[in-house]
Amino acid sequence: MLVTLTFATSYSQNNMKNKEIKPPIADKAPKNLEKHGDVRIDNYYWMRLTDEQRNDKTPDEHTQKVRDYLNAENDYFDGKMAHTKQFREDLFQEMKARIKEDDESVPYKKNGYFYITRYEIGGQYPIHSRKKENLEAKEEVLFNVNKLAEGHDYYSLGGVSVSPDNKIASFAVDTISRRQYTLQFKNLKTGEIYPDKIDNTTGGSTWANDNKTIFYTKKDPVTLRSDKVFKHVLGTDTAKDVEIFHEKDDTYGVFVAKTKSQKYIVVGSYSTLTSEYQVLDADKPDEELRIIQPRTHGLEYSILHYNGYFYILTNKDKATNFKLMRTPEDKTGSENWVDMIPHRDDTLLEDVSIFKDYLVLEERTNGLNKIRIKRWDDTADYYLPFDEETYSVGVYGNPEFDTEIIRYGYNSFTTPASVIDFNMRDKSKEIKKEQEVLGGEFDKNNYVSERIWITARDGEKVAVSIVRRKDTKLNENTPVLLYAYGSYGYTIPDGFSTTRLSLLDRGFVYALAHIRGSQYLGRQWYEDGKLLHKMNTFTDFIDCGKALIEKKYTSAQHLYAMGGSAGGLLMGAIVNMSPETFNGIVAAVPFVDVMTTMLDESIPLTTGEYDEWGNPNEKESYDYMLSYSPYDNVKKQNYPNMLVTTGLHDSQVQYYEPAKWVAKLRANKTGDNVLLLHTNMEAGHGGASGRFNALKETARDYAFLLDLEGITK
Repeated sequence: MLVTLTFATSYSQNNMKNKEIKPPIADKAPKNLEKHGDVRIDNYYWMRLTDEQRNDKTPDEHTQKVRDYLNAENDYFDGKMAHTKQFREDLFQEMKARIKEDDESVPYKKNGYFYITRYEIGGQYPIHSRKKENLEAKEEVLFNVNKLAEGHDYYSLGGVSVSPDNKIASFAVDTISRRQYTLQFKNLKTGEIYPDKIDNTTGGSTWANDNKTIFYTKKDPVTLRSDKVFKHVLGTDTAKDVEIFHEKDDTYGVFVAKTKSQKYIVVGSYSTLTSEYQVLDADKPDEELRIIQPRTHGLEYSILHYNGYFYILTNKDKATNFKLMRTPEDKTGSENWVDMIPHRDDTLLEDVSIFKDYLVLEERTNGLNKIRIKRWDDTADYYLPFDEETYSVGVYGNPEFDTEIIRYGYNSFTTPASVIDFNMRDKSKEIKKEQEVLGGEFDKNNYVSERIWITARDGEKVAVSIVRRKDTKLNENTPVLLYAYGSYGYTIPDGFSTTRLSLLDRGFVYALAHIRGSQYLGRQWYEDGKLLHKMNTFTDFIDCGKALIEKKYTSAQHLYAMGGSAGGLLMGAIVNMSPETFNGIVAAVPFVDVMTTMLDESIPLTTGEYDEWGNPNEKESYDYMLSYSPYDNVKKQNYPNMLVTTGLHDSQVQYYEPAKWVAKLRANKTGDNVLLLHTNMEAGHGGASGRFNALKETARDYAFLLDLEGITK
């Protein structure tokens, strides 16, 4: 049922723009930042705190000043948004009511056990359990995260990995939200937590086949770059763990994994443009690593193992959209690689899954996902059929090797998520689970989705996926939320969202712009939105917004934009370049101080980002990055209404980037549009932990947008 719109613009916006509630004005302490003879003056550099200062229980004067400023901004947010307090609570309860609280995942089988993740009514966190051999067996609770999280403002359990003999689980815990996990071990028979404890890991770990040797990755304590792989033997002193690999190139990260065949431990080194793999026999954890193919700048590859061969997904030989090759496991250099699935100009090969009798390919053509099934003996080669105009589909992990069944997930803007088991031999399928949308009001037939193509300023066609209620009229008074990310080649799926219904049912249209910087139209689409082509990402988004206005979907008075992290950079760029196009902006954990961050190699992620944004130590890259860096391009102009969010402990985008940005915007913005900063003082990049706490943040963001439309119920 469509919620009746309540237009109270004068009441609502007058409250938000109440001039009696004064914003905090940050002190200016000019700091000169010089590079290539160019001097930038940063008045708010003082807002930066170290990790130790953020966690200091007895802060010094400077630390307290920064905290006081962030708290003052939170108080200002509370004051400006006070009239929406009940509305935010109503939105939260509405979104929560759609969720099946006592939900559970579809069980998957691995090594003789069915593994299940389930939730109990009222529980913020999952319960991880398993059943031996069949689903009628007695449940073994591995981890009840609700109990583990008691007493913590933030709690994240990650990296659960069970030993090959099914007796011990490694697991990792982060209680700060800096993604620095402490690795521990639990006896699944007795419940004992072993004294072995390893700090500052990435969270993941990989068992050798001897059930006692564990490989894990540690982070640089300052930059948080994953740079070292260690070997630990259960029951030994962790201080004596053996370092088996150190990635010394600070533009690379490293990880450790295991092949699906269980034969090899894999150590992977990766940067944006280049990768390298080493392996050792999982039955011989003390042997030396051997390299598959030495790193060559620009050569990307990943490996799978099957029946005496390594199968290699790679861009070798200028295969921009990637191809599949193979090589004997004892002759792994690239000179031995031969084509299995050739490169195609119109199809991006995104991923590959290997089974005993089948090869499963995940492809993308003209922006849409496809799943291709191919028998090793070439007696079958076909695609799964999907009928909707916009949708998202992906193959699950499928840990079982000797099976005819693949499990995949399917959803769209109008279709809730389904988990489907497909028989690759007889082509039958079984829907194992359909996402339930509770509350009694959801009917997928009330919503309609479409995909339109707009022409960008340089002539490229950009897809925009759109969803709305059928009874929402499209005209210049229709509110539209335009979302995008546009970096790292990540393609945001056209997926279902129960929370989004709270916007759609109040008359909003949701639009997802597949701008350059993603891989929606293949790898080249990404290449054309990075480095010295990054500006295309921003102009594509602006052009999509203007096209929606020209096509009478909305008007500038009712067009809104949202993006997070690198998508927050997008928000920062577009408000500098085209502020008149949008009425409101939500920028979540935004990467906006591009120049200062990318020139500071002590900041997490900086050195590994050079292939994405450029290395500003080189003048050409410096000049180009400076031309769009949101913080450096703030100027005297009328900015849209803006809500900026961050987390004090964010390890991906440091909190002081959005904090400085807001301070500079306050000092320069004209007009009376509202500018709000909200800092979660307990969380990091991903926001609050717990499935319901996260909904409160969504309710906050939606209330801001709805309030600008004068929608108060």
